[in-house]
Amino acid sequence: MICTLIGCKNSNDNSHDLESKYSLDFENTTKGETEIMNHNLFLKINNKEIDVTWLDNDSIKDLKKIAKDGLLINMHKYGNFEQVGFLGTTIKSDDTRINTISGDIVLYQSNQIVIFYGSNEWAYTKLGHINLSIDELREL
Repeated sequence: MICTLIGCKNSNDNSHDLESKYSLDFENTTKGETEIMNHNLFLKINNKEIDVTWLDNDSIKDLKKIAKDGLLINMHKYGNFEQVGFLGTTIKSDDTRINTISGDIVLYQSNQIVIFYGSNEWAYTKLGHINLSIDELREL
């Protein structure tokens, strides 16, 4: 499952290789920092909104700031258990050694988003969890 993480802006990426599309959206686009922090992030896969439980931490706050006007992240398979993509910038992190499970969304090395469809143990900052079964997630 290779994916793209995008924000409020439209993507004209029509590639048909091994890519799926992931998008990260806000309820509304606003300019003030207080308004940005009060809005939710949304994950879309192939234009289908996916239920995600996002954590409330400094990494999410930074992610909301950089995604407020749209964020496009090209992701690739790694190790047959995760998708990895560079943010294009660094954000705050609090890496701790964790055991991930299918559906976990984490930050790796302060500059990469990782979405798991398998499990792994490593030092990450957890961002959230996709509320789908393993089979549903792999199908997407």
